[in-house]
Amino acid sequence: MPEYFVVRGTVEHGDERGRELGFPTANVALRDQDGSVGDGVWAGWVQRGDGTRVAAAVSVGRRPTYYGADGYRLLEAHLLEFTGDLYDETLVVWLGAHLRDQQAYSSAEDLITALKNDIAVATQWTAEHPAASLPEPGDSPLGEVRRVQG
Repeated sequence: MPEYFVVRGTVEHGDERGRELGFPTANVALRDQDGSVGDGVWAGWVQRGDGTRVAAAVSVGRRPTYYGADGYRLLEAHLLEFTGDLYDETLVVWLGAHLRDQQAYSSAEDLITALKNDIAVATQWTAEHPAASLPEPGDSPLGEVRRVQG
């Protein structure tokens, strides 16, 4: 039975670096700045307020390429095959598979290459783990990370 981490949160305005790189993200603040869920890149799903579920590649951490170890810990979800504005919308995010640890890249081009690979792996994982198989997320305070069994 698969295990997921689930986070519910409201999309906040960020510095729009993801958009500048060609990978816009929905930014959700995490209450836990210590790391109860591992930092890194994850494959998962995002549920919008209307119940629509969208596959996602999700970064959790301090964004070391831009902020080193001093950045604010954040969840950034890049929704696959989605365009639109999610600001101020409350989302539920399921983190299903840890793809890799976060790392600092020496250039935007190197980061873009890594993000393209992350998206390819997340696309494959979500195809093998459809949204219909996700466990109920339950209810929790905004920004709180919870473990749930599939």
